[in-house]
Amino acid sequence: MIRVTATANGRVQGVGYRQYVSECAHQLGLHGSVQNMHDGSVYIIAEGPPAALDDFIRLVRARNDPVIRVEDLQVTECQATGEFKGFWVKW
Repeated sequence: MIRVTATANGRVQGVGYRQYVSECAHQLGLHGSVQNMHDGSVYIIAEGPPAALDDFIRLVRARNDPVIRVEDLQVTECQATGEFKGFWVKW
């Protein structure tokens, strides 16, 4: 198990991006959270198997979405902490 943290910038607030990220995480069985930040970015924490996290990072780039536009995704990988049970959208 590993953890990735990611900060998405672009048109990622007010366009359903947090819900999209949550759905991707649930599909892949990942644990973590997603939340809007005051600077207009979205912060993501996800934990799970490396292969599932690779798929997750590919999906959350939302390359084919007509509304969401992730212009930059900064990803960091570290050891999982196991602090999350499920995946949550923080408000």
